[in-house]
Amino acid sequence: MEKQNWLITGVSSGLGRAFAQAALDAGHTVVGTVRSAGDLRSFEELGPGRAHGRILDVTDDDAVSDVVAEAEQQVGPLDVVVANAGYGLEGTFEETPPAEVRRQFEVNVFGAAATLRAALPSMRRRRRGHLMAVTSMGGLMAVPGMSAYCGSKFALEGILEALGKEVAHFGIHVTAIEPGSFRTDWAGRSMTRAERTVDDYDELFGPIREARRRASGNQLGDPAKAAAAVVHITTVEKPPAHLVLGSDALRLVGAARTAVDDEIRAWETLSRTTDFPEGAQL
Repeated sequence: MEKQNWLITGVSSGLGRAFAQAALDAGHTVVGTVRSAGDLRSFEELGPGRAHGRILDVTDDDAVSDVVAEAEQQVGPLDVVVANAGYGLEGTFEETPPAEVRRQFEVNVFGAAATLRAALPSMRRRRRGHLMAVTSMGGLMAVPGMSAYCGSKFALEGILEALGKEVAHFGIHVTAIEPGSFRTDWAGRSMTRAERTVDDYDELFGPIREARRRASGNQLGDPAKAAAAVVHITTVEKPPAHLVLGSDALRLVGAARTAVDDEIRAWETLSRTTDFPEGAQL
């Protein structure tokens, strides 16, 4: 396998840490971003000489650009970039404060976009590279109590799909990584939870929140196996634009997409009534 230079955001724990470990185990060099000096030291101990930690807040566009530029200067051209940094925000739409929604999009959407945008020019000039971002099964289906989170992941999915079509002729691959439930801290200490303020949602949302708390630490997905899958797709000639990870994600995403297709067909006749008699088709 050709040795690669990777950049992964959010490697202090969870899937980001697993991705970094798998890439290092495969012999690659990894620049990993973290939020603290302690996390930086811990990450660099994973692969002395090949694990290069950088402290970064992905919502700082200038800092993101500086880290990517410095990585390419000090480590070398980046072959694989994984915009992984993000977090979950749980709460019904009505109960979630607007400031929390904005923060969710700042990290999950704009932070990921800044990371990919900073790495793109060098890849375009070299006519090669693989850009990835971690969205979620919640970027292809939605559940009650996760409106802000799913909204941010749906937005990121749209960016990635359009980006992939823009850069394919440059030899650059773009992959949306769509995990199901994995055994990380995502639903535990890493989850931000909006305060409950509206009793009318108790019957619907109370059991959902409690079930998620109980499942934390016992999820179906194995982060190491997810990481192996991500490393694998960097070795194939035609990597996927969408990589769904986990049997739960396959089941839930499949059901959600079938429901959308069914509804489109059910209302197709009405949909067609909105055309001019003559007009340009896209």
